[in-house]
Amino acid sequence: MAEYFPDVPEIKFEGPGSKNPLAYKHYNPEEVIEGQTMRDLLRFSVCYWHTFRGTGSDPFGAPTLSRPWDDGTDSVENALKRVDVAFEFISKLGAPYYCFHDRDVSPEGSSLKESNKIFDTIASKLKEKQAETGIQLLWGTANLFSHPRYLHGAATSCNADVYAYAAAQVKKAIEVTHSLGGENYVFWGGREGYMNLYNTDMNRELDHLAKFMHMAHDHAKSIGFDGQFLFEPKPKEPTKHQYDFDAAACLNFIGRNGLDGIVKLNIETNHATLAGHTMMHELEYARIHDALGSIDANTGDLLLGWDTDQFPTDIYMTTQIMMVLLEQGGLGSGGTNFDAKVRRESFDPIDLFYAHIGGMDTFARGAKIAAAIRADGVLNDFVKDRYSSFNEGIGAKVESGTATFADLEAYMLEKGEAAPNTSGRQEWIENLINEYL
Repeated sequence: MAEYFPDVPEIKFEGPGSKNPLAYKHYNPEEVIEGQTMRDLLRFSVCYWHTFRGTGSDPFGAPTLSRPWDDGTDSVENALKRVDVAFEFISKLGAPYYCFHDRDVSPEGSSLKESNKIFDTIASKLKEKQAETGIQLLWGTANLFSHPRYLHGAATSCNADVYAYAAAQVKKAIEVTHSLGGENYVFWGGREGYMNLYNTDMNRELDHLAKFMHMAHDHAKSIGFDGQFLFEPKPKEPTKHQYDFDAAACLNFIGRNGLDGIVKLNIETNHATLAGHTMMHELEYARIHDALGSIDANTGDLLLGWDTDQFPTDIYMTTQIMMVLLEQGGLGSGGTNFDAKVRRESFDPIDLFYAHIGGMDTFARGAKIAAAIRADGVLNDFVKDRYSSFNEGIGAKVESGTATFADLEAYMLEKGEAAPNTSGRQEWIENLINEYL
């Protein structure tokens, strides 16, 4: 069999002192953090779309990336070859998982029937390579945004035929995900939103989306797929306003439509910033609602206003992420998926390795720093003390749900004035975090 990365050996952990760009300095799969190995805690995944289908094109320029194995066609033969490329890359990287959209791995045919037949052919090859390498599928999903049929949306389309086509496509994608042992199934509503409210019946679209999700869940149960369903929030791009705007909007939709316990969230850094949040905010909001299922690991460029999907290199950011993930005890069946692409100027195949190695090291370092912060307990103790007035007296009555407005009024009438506030020590806390880096 041809080797597509002949000059790249299996990537090994060599420690912080290594100068080898094709080695891990911080990601040691066997190192234990809070009772879990790094492999089990981080559960790294390589995405199929950016890594093996990206071309480096942008709205202002043609493709730039050199991919010698790819003939540029959508043939089945080319798709099968990509499977070999993908599994060689992921194996040498040492990542345990991968993710895909149906159309990433399998070209679309001239009809739904033909598309499904092609998908089965590619899925058979994926299953073979999984068995050969031990690499597993973290999650699958369906591309309901690229084809022109989805210009008005998919599960929120005003065209009932398009809605039905989308349902059939998701049905097949769930079945293939199940057959490949996928641990999750993701819904990214790229075109589930609107460009103009003048021509949009929002109430009807949201109702259709809820029905779509219940049908998807019913079908998953009927075939024995017990993987976790995940929504991926994003506020805009490609629509002006997407219904899955952020974690709060998703959880509101989930709660009011009887999807609690059925759908959790897959949070992405660059989507969080587009919504005006930090990644830590979105993760913590999802965590406290028992809805943090998985993450897409990337970052954006603060000087650019769109979703650039760059590889994470900011240790402060990964430390913040890992503080939340460690508080939750990990991601369960979820993982850390590199929904990230090399920039169009990084066009050599070896740049794919440099990018993933850097991202994995950045997360590993963030995990070690977050664990050290948690072990010392200074931050946690400060937060607990800050809310200590709710541990007894009137505060405890509020938290127990037994206080009334009349109780609170009587308490303050007798006391006369509130106890003095204490400082939030914001600068001290920021300096404290710096000490660990």
